[in-house]
Amino acid sequence: MRQGALSSFCLLTLILLVPQYGAIAQVAPPPDYDQKLSDVVVNATRSGTPLDQMSLNTTILTKEVLEASPDQTIDQVLKNVPGVFLNDVPYYQKDPTGQSINVRGLGYGRTLVLIDGLPANDAFYGTVQWNLVPMSSIESVEFVRGGVSSLWGNYGMGGVININTKTPKNSSQDVSASYGSFATGNVAASKDLIVSDAMQMRFSADYFSSEGFQNYATISPGSPGNIKNGMGTDAVKNSNIRLQNYFKPTQDTNAFLRLGYSTMADLSNNYAIAPNLIQMADVAGGSTTNLDVNKKVQVNVYYQATNFYKQTANNLAAPSYKPYINANYTDPYSTVGASAQYTHDLNFAGIDQYIVGLDARNISASNQTNNLVASGAVNSVSYAQGQQNFYGLLGQIKSSASAIPLETTLGARVDSWNSQTPTSYNAGANGINPLYQAIPNQSKTQLSPSLGLLYKATSNWDLRGAAYQAFHAPSMNNTLRSYGNSVSGYSLANPNLTPETMTGYEVGTDYRWKSGFAQLTAFNNYIQNAIASYKITNANAAFATSLCAAVGISGCSASTGGFTNVSYYTNQQNLLSRGIELQYHHDVNAQWALDGGYSYTNTILTWSATTDPINTQVGGVPKNMANAGITYYPVPQASLTTTVRYVGNSWMSTGSLPVPAYAVVGMRANYQVTQQASVYASVVNLFNRQYVTFNIASQASAYQAGMPQAITVGARLQF
Repeated sequence: MRQGALSSFCLLTLILLVPQYGAIAQVAPPPDYDQKLSDVVVNATRSGTPLDQMSLNTTILTKEVLEASPDQTIDQVLKNVPGVFLNDVPYYQKDPTGQSINVRGLGYGRTLVLIDGLPANDAFYGTVQWNLVPMSSIESVEFVRGGVSSLWGNYGMGGVININTKTPKNSSQDVSASYGSFATGNVAASKDLIVSDAMQMRFSADYFSSEGFQNYATISPGSPGNIKNGMGTDAVKNSNIRLQNYFKPTQDTNAFLRLGYSTMADLSNNYAIAPNLIQMADVAGGSTTNLDVNKKVQVNVYYQATNFYKQTANNLAAPSYKPYINANYTDPYSTVGASAQYTHDLNFAGIDQYIVGLDARNISASNQTNNLVASGAVNSVSYAQGQQNFYGLLGQIKSSASAIPLETTLGARVDSWNSQTPTSYNAGANGINPLYQAIPNQSKTQLSPSLGLLYKATSNWDLRGAAYQAFHAPSMNNTLRSYGNSVSGYSLANPNLTPETMTGYEVGTDYRWKSGFAQLTAFNNYIQNAIASYKITNANAAFATSLCAAVGISGCSASTGGFTNVSYYTNQQNLLSRGIELQYHHDVNAQWALDGGYSYTNTILTWSATTDPINTQVGGVPKNMANAGITYYPVPQASLTTTVRYVGNSWMSTGSLPVPAYAVVGMRANYQVTQQASVYASVVNLFNRQYVTFNIASQASAYQAGMPQAITVGARLQF
């Protein structure tokens, strides 16, 4: 496949370099493309704020940006945005429990992700199932960095990412397909139906599959021993079906109804005998009613039900080292939520706008773990069932000074969180003799204020600053699910965890001119009572054994290096992250465009009651990251983009397990054949470099290999 795909890529590149004048369709951006970004309204602000009035560092990924990227999944596109820490392994090569996003080095699970303005973080794990948003469905992406808990509450530490999906535009059909290295293929189709101005519908479906690549690193600092008997590549199959309905029940009301169903099947730790399966159904609805020309009310409701069936594997300790299923997990969970918001564009007495809102959400989940011996018999069972409730009241005021060009945004939100674990037990073989635990309820009330300032120095240049507080609650995975094996170790849940809080500020500047923009931001964020998993020392082996016994796990013991094979979640760390972010774009002329980005992030623990060292760069956060791109438009209907990504030295575990720096080159060619048809070819890791990518883990066996050379060809047809 690789030689055939490479030939196709070279052929398409040659076509692009030969002038073609028969087609009138264009892939090049329109004149003043970036200047027009100032007219973009950022929906993630909940207040309809234009991009050029944002006091937080904000990036918009337009359709043109998405289509120029060599990467084929949205997580890999986002990894090149300054401030984002996602490694060079696409989501489908990772266990579903590890598909998350880290912003500004604050850690995974501390950034809110929305799809069309509604929460998309997994209700149980707090991760992001990127398979829900294939590239074919995405219109644009909004990325607002910094504390946003004053608007959104939970997860609002690193910022908010809002993925806007495509909406009905006319009664047409859209079909796309791609195929590439490692038998990676995707097929997507959609149908738009415009019944009338008051009724529009869109139906879409897609299917993705890949045989995957071996992502356990065998080169230094990894080892060939990381590949165990029975481990292959992480094969995956995803599917989505989605129905969107937009209608006007009255002249002053716009409403929507969305229904979706998705599945994802992959292999746990690359063991073919240990598949994972996620099935999810969701429904959401809402309305916006204009009460007057400057007043509106918005109401949204959503419900999501998920069933996650997971298995893990291990190997026998003696020859033939045969693999076997050592545990299976059943995680059914659901979430239901609602919000109501009133917005008044007052423009009176120095107040431009104010909003008030109310949010509520419930998450209910359970986890049953069956621990197995090599023969397949169940030697112990652990079960936990619980729920979390969130209630938030928010308000925000925007004001513009009359004497100086200064815009002020003042917001605050009060959240009430509670966690209940009414049932928790462990039992013996086949679930006999259950031993129940009494888990006290946990609760916390959190105030999250924010202040944003924007000074318009000139029509093109602004200075901005913001200060904020934010919070993040423990996920149900942290409080209910204990898992692991004697090879990779055990991770134990803690039902007594409480939310962590963050205080932060940032200052920055934006400069926009006719053909480009430049952004520079410096930030400082401090998290108290950070939720973290730490390895228990051999000196506390008795404590580790007691924790394992409480959840029905055997095999916990002292190990080499002074630590047991047990990790445990706590609130016993404080974390400080400081850095700068730079982003640049310039349309040099009608044929050339330049992009660049850089981030410096210094993230350390300032206090820790665990074994992690303080004042040392934390694991999984490279201090220096940079990217650059150049796009050539030989003719209006064609483009050729080359990108380079640099990732500096990092640790996999705080202060240990080093990961060397690396750089990767990518390329993509687009050609609009007709107004209805387009083709493309892309290559990730153009020179097929072998490297170890950054990651967060505590054992050398977890070193991950970056994506090898991957070539993809695809086509799209609209009719």
